[in-house]
Parts: sequence; structure tokens; C-alpha cells
Amino acid sequence: MKIKKIWFENDQIYGRDENGQVYSQSLLWYPSLRAATAAEREQYTIGLDGLHWRNIDEDISFESFLYDDAQPTAMQAFFLTHKEINIAEFARYAGINATLLRNYINGFKKPSPEREKAILEHIHNLGKELLEADF
Repeated sequence: MKIKKIWFENDQIYGRDENGQVYSQSLLWYPSLRAATAAEREQYTIGLDGLHWRNIDEDISFESFLYDDAQPTAMQAFFLTHKEINIAEFARYAGINATLLRNYINGFKKPSPEREKAILEHIHNLGKELLEADF
């Protein structure tokens, strides 16, 4: 599969291959591209195995459009959009190994449904604690 045309909508990058098939993935995986201007996004090259934006030092492989996790889970999206959250400290708060949590967030490992639910519950509990804080 080789992407021939790309475009952006909302927080998604879309690609059309040589057969007209359309693929998409979240820009949450590509923070530099997500933050780029429209002009910067237009300055890309198509290589043998992917797309390259030299001016923002970003690469996307064609293969990544086929990944099962092209769209982040709710848990991944939370951490990818809230870089202000200290992963190590949140992991301690949730009773999870920090390296394992980072692997879940970045898609290197997949949590069980029960583990992901527990992490989301800790996120909700933290939100409740912050709302109840008396400043």
C-alpha cells in the first residue's frame, strides 16, 4: 500500500492509496504535525515507504495507516492530549508500573480491558479530586 494523496480534517490525517482506498489516523500520534500550520503540513514528500515533513522533522510510514491502533483509545487520548500529567506520578497514584503505563500510552503494549478500565477510573477519580479541591 502506498499513499498517493493526503489531507487533514480535525485531528486526523487522511490518505488515499493508488487504488482509491481511504485511510486515516489520529494526529495525536504526531504532535509536531498536529501543531504545524497548514503551510507546514503542505511541505511533505512521498517516499518509498512513507511521508516525510523535513521542516518539522516528522515521518509517517504507509504501514502505520493500517495499524489496529491508528485511533488512540480513550486512555491513550487522555495522556496524549494532557502532556502536563506526569506519567510516573500518575502511575504511582494508580498503583501501576510507570514504564508499563508509558508502553500502554504509546501503543507498545495493550492493557487488558480490566486494566484499561481501572486506569480510566483513576483518571476520573483524579478529576473529581481536582474539582473538589479548595483553593
